[in-house]
Amino acid sequence: MALPLALVAGAAAQSNPLVDAMSQELGRNFQALKEKADPPPYFLSYEITQEDAYTVSGTLGAIDTNGGGKSRRLDVSVRVGTPKLDNYHRVRGAGAAAAAQFTSGAQITYEDNANSIKHRLWEETDRAYRAAAERLIRIKTNTQVKVAEEDASADFSSAPEQVSIAAPEKFKFNAEEWAGRIRKLSARFAKYPGVLTSGVTVSALEETRYFVNTEGTRLAHGRGFARIFIAASAKAADGADVGDFDTFEAEDASGLPDDKTVLAAIDRVAGDVTALLHAPEAEPFVGPAILSGRAAGVFFHEIFGHRIEGHRQKNEDEGQTFTKSVGKKVLPDFLSVVFDPTRHRMAGVDLNGWYDYDDEGVKARPVAAVENGVLKTFLMSRSPIAGFDESNGHGRRQPGHEVVSRQSNLIVESAKAVPEARLREMLIEEIKRQNKPYGLYFRDITNGFTTTSRAGLQAFSVVPVIVYRVYVDGRPDELVRGADVVGTPLASFAKILATGDKQEVFNGYCGAESGTVPVSAVSPAILVSEIEIEKKAKGNDRPPLLPEPVASENGGAK
Repeated sequence: MALPLALVAGAAAQSNPLVDAMSQELGRNFQALKEKADPPPYFLSYEITQEDAYTVSGTLGAIDTNGGGKSRRLDVSVRVGTPKLDNYHRVRGAGAAAAAQFTSGAQITYEDNANSIKHRLWEETDRAYRAAAERLIRIKTNTQVKVAEEDASADFSSAPEQVSIAAPEKFKFNAEEWAGRIRKLSARFAKYPGVLTSGVTVSALEETRYFVNTEGTRLAHGRGFARIFIAASAKAADGADVGDFDTFEAEDASGLPDDKTVLAAIDRVAGDVTALLHAPEAEPFVGPAILSGRAAGVFFHEIFGHRIEGHRQKNEDEGQTFTKSVGKKVLPDFLSVVFDPTRHRMAGVDLNGWYDYDDEGVKARPVAAVENGVLKTFLMSRSPIAGFDESNGHGRRQPGHEVVSRQSNLIVESAKAVPEARLREMLIEEIKRQNKPYGLYFRDITNGFTTTSRAGLQAFSVVPVIVYRVYVDGRPDELVRGADVVGTPLASFAKILATGDKQEVFNGYCGAESGTVPVSAVSPAILVSEIEIEKKAKGNDRPPLLPEPVASENGGAK
């Protein structure tokens, strides 16, 4: 493998002080370890993640948080042994220690001081190498005393050399201007006495990643993301907590909406929370439903996306729902699913799950996971699995974690799309066909989780915030509260009957083995013949006993 030192001259046109320092120290450390260490490494990479961030939050016209900062964190990946068997191999029967953890996500100076940077790289490389060499001994012993593995594929795959040095974007955020806007926006909640807690937050992040490895890859690339987050909550007379939220996203703060648009969203959130205080409690129910595009996006992320992440197919502790399903039908034949980190915007919304290169230096590209209902491939990092030897650009991590295969921008495409009005008619028809008292409409979902472990139940739960009962006799839709959606993945996929014709975006952050990474889910509304809800747990505390302070004209309370 070529050392990055040999590449520097050819890449002179794409130079960066931090990348240069990383490349020089990588070459020096790698050569020294190959000559002196036993076992010697066969691969080494450095990634430094720089974050410039700022947050302003407010409640009822007052600023709660106003601050930010700049940081850099270093991740070191060192591999000893061979690509067939190295220190990242999973140790079977080791419980929490089964997975490898070598990087520490060490803090590093945010100044381009070559001496300081190189010293930190040297320290972390030495530490990571010692841990890697020690673990390889344990792995070799483990393979000798355990039965043969079901998936005997290698531990690491080759990847093309990548060289791209983009100039870092200058972080732009007018904190003073936003503080004034947040005061005005958050004060709007004072109009709604039923709301117990509320807040409006704007956050902006500029992230730049610097990456070098012993295959010659040298990268500097970045992404920005800004968000307005609106939230409100209240407590019903029976002790139940109710709440709602809304968000706006853009690649940078200048793309966020004007105050008029945000105030309309605040009114909508506050109105929903006020209505939820008086809404009847949902009852356990199984029957037909429509999930809005945003709700459907979370649904697909949780019950499908996590189950096609490549490392789960190789890990024998996983449920491996789709491991042997390549080439088989896993979704209705009118549905296709693409994961595309190259898409920056869809349905008029900036996406959160985009990137140019993943955290192993592999160039991002679209991955058609399902075509016309048939599973074609998995999301792959540089850790091979049976039948899939190469990465498709989905090796991701939060700084301080080891890379595994993760989701990016999940996009659901439908060949059986109908107008929203027709989808509702189809719901009514399905309610009648099943002779149910009503169906359900899930307007929005806040989050979800799924269990993929073989030791646990192969189940999922998503947490809706706005749910309506839909009646067939002409009665208005009825808002209900306190429902959670539950189910099992394989059974749920078979219930999808049709989709709407408009895609919606859910932007968020997903937490899993490699930490929290930004993701998006894009989907049309879906009609399902059957979905199950259960009652949400609720508290026993009463609403506040004291009356709420009354706002005065000068902004104080009286």
